[in-house]
Amino acid sequence: MSDGSGRTMFVEAYVVPIAGLMSLCFALMAGLTAGRALSGDPADAALPVALVFGALATLRIRQRYAAD
Repeated sequence: MSDGSGRTMFVEAYVVPIAGLMSLCFALMAGLTAGRALSGDPADAALPVALVFGALATLRIRQRYAAD
């Protein structure tokens, strides 16, 4: 199944929305753990930073597949 753009409908129907939801979840988890990172040990900042990078990566994947 194709819509004429050379990509399958799987990408439009599943990858783009799932990547968007994953990006939202990563950003939410980063926000929830930011308080502990700011008030605790500097090593606690690794988790929120990693979650922010995860959110940015999934957002970039979503933008790449939703560009057309």
